[in-house]
Amino acid sequence: MSSVKETVLQINLAHLTHNFNYLKSKVNPNVKILAVVKASGYGSDASVIAKHLEKIGADYFAVAYVSEGITLRESGIKTPILVLHPQPVNFQKLIEYQLEPSLYSLRVLKTFIATATALDQKEYPVHIKFNTGLNRIGFWENDIDHIIENLNTTEAIKVVALLSHLAASEDASERDFTMQQINSFKKIANRMIDKLGYTPILHQSNTSGILNYPEAHFGMVRAGIGLYGYGNDTKYDAALKPVAGLKSVISQIHKLEPGASLGYNRAFIASEFTKTATIPIGHADGISRQYGNKKGFVTIHNKKAYVIGNVCMDMIMVDVTHIDCKEGDEVVIFDADSSAAIVAENSGTISYELLTAISPRVKRIVIDDN
Repeated sequence: MSSVKETVLQINLAHLTHNFNYLKSKVNPNVKILAVVKASGYGSDASVIAKHLEKIGADYFAVAYVSEGITLRESGIKTPILVLHPQPVNFQKLIEYQLEPSLYSLRVLKTFIATATALDQKEYPVHIKFNTGLNRIGFWENDIDHIIENLNTTEAIKVVALLSHLAASEDASERDFTMQQINSFKKIANRMIDKLGYTPILHQSNTSGILNYPEAHFGMVRAGIGLYGYGNDTKYDAALKPVAGLKSVISQIHKLEPGASLGYNRAFIASEFTKTATIPIGHADGISRQYGNKKGFVTIHNKKAYVIGNVCMDMIMVDVTHIDCKEGDEVVIFDADSSAAIVAENSGTISYELLTAISPRVKRIVIDDN
């Protein structure tokens, strides 16, 4: 009988510490580590992840939206928090909770200056985001003069950092493109530094940038420490460890005769005798319908059991004809041995999507072997 009694997401703090120390060993001691904990710490628990990383020495945190930063502040995080994609409607709250915005357009810059001025701020810290090839959000190099013009009109804000984002740093075949991005950012940063009259923090590297492009470490690097070790950069899979493992149990076992159907819309019809196991996790928990009909699998007693039929809201059914198992046995959706990347790839997606889709109703269990 498994020690797991229900569907749980296990968060391993020892693995988190390992990943942090490993990535820190890849940069110079004077380079700051910014831990990205957006999307509930990549599907786990942002507050748990951030509290532990704050304790072991993270210099900065980053989230996507203001609401995520507020959650961290309300959980007791004191470390600086960068909001990567702040919305102007939330600027007042951002300042109230002492979060730092990434400003990425003239509209956003002007609106933030106006908000900070109205709230009597002086030299409120901001990061200026430049687009160097990802073409998602960010100022262009030819916006620099306009940025400086707006900065010169106010003492309400101060640029503490310049940033950009690498598009393909995990892909060795895109090295020329990545180096073009790095050189573009250097050029932009030099122009901005010349006009500002001081040197803010520069940060462009994501996790794979840390590992693959030491020339882009600059003053700070951004790391999805809670995310890595899921097979996203095969060069470093052995060095980085998955922080979260999703497990469940077998609720019931059924034996289907040939011709019997299973699940909604009779999506599976047995062509031969089939033993199935029902597991309490479904698309309301983050296991989407794309994992149904033998595109997804779980692991039971170290053997793959493919999802059959359609994924239900609260349950999946898997084929265990070839597995000696019983009700109450442990089911691994992903963990250190059964990679989330492989599970996701088999269903035509990526581990990030699988991880960040895990529903809040899945119980989080913290494992601390430090």
